[in-house]
Amino acid sequence: MTAFADAPQDAIALLSSQTFDAVIVDLQLRQGSDIDVLAWLRETGRAQAAFVAVLTNHALPAYRERCLQYGVRHFFDKSLEFDRVLDAMVEVARERV
Repeated sequence: MTAFADAPQDAIALLSSQTFDAVIVDLQLRQGSDIDVLAWLRETGRAQAAFVAVLTNHALPAYRERCLQYGVRHFFDKSLEFDRVLDAMVEVARERV
């Protein structure tokens, strides 16, 4: 299943109702920040069960550090590392086999 949300509460509702193998979030949403989503993923243990990546134009060290605190292992600059998301997903998939 593929889904899209542009507000944290919508993303959390989707993640609560379905199981996803991968979750790719952007820190800056049309309505709010995905930090709330990352916190929810960590609190529910879903961050360990799924591939979670941050893909953002706000790739400052402070944001990267904060995301690491929420258990995010994959943090990419949207303008420079967009293609690396797929590479990371493939790598994680190979590790799980």
